[in-house]
Amino acid sequence: MIIIDPADAFKDKIEDELLRKAASRTLEECLDEEVSLTIVVTGDEGIKSLNKRHRGVEEATDVLAFTADYMDPDLGHRYLGDVLISFPTAASQALERGHSVGEELQLLAVHGVLHLLGYDHLKKGEQEEMWSLQKQILKDLGLDLDVREW
Repeated sequence: MIIIDPADAFKDKIEDELLRKAASRTLEECLDEEVSLTIVVTGDEGIKSLNKRHRGVEEATDVLAFTADYMDPDLGHRYLGDVLISFPTAASQALERGHSVGEELQLLAVHGVLHLLGYDHLKKGEQEEMWSLQKQILKDLGLDLDVREW
């Protein structure tokens, strides 16, 4: 189950189904089991506060992933965690990159879910693996987006 939880200010600006499809495709590519996660779409202030608290970086960012990875007894399967996306940052990046906000949100959803699954891009070998997988998933979604370095 993929829960999409936009802040009230962004409910009419996002398509839940696009985010759900991006997350689902990522899970299908990487797992053979049913899992749940939540994608929260928030503003810059909320994500800036979390970024400072958890990463020591006092600025807004586009996406954060918080791994939970526990067995949810109510659902009967693993709950992976939460992906938080800043809508204002995503909108700004979409404008800079020349594609739609919806496409940027899908990119960030894929990226965040990959982080929940343990992928990272801090080391060159890990980065190449994550970028390649991310690019393939985006292609499967019909998106030809340039995968940038985070």
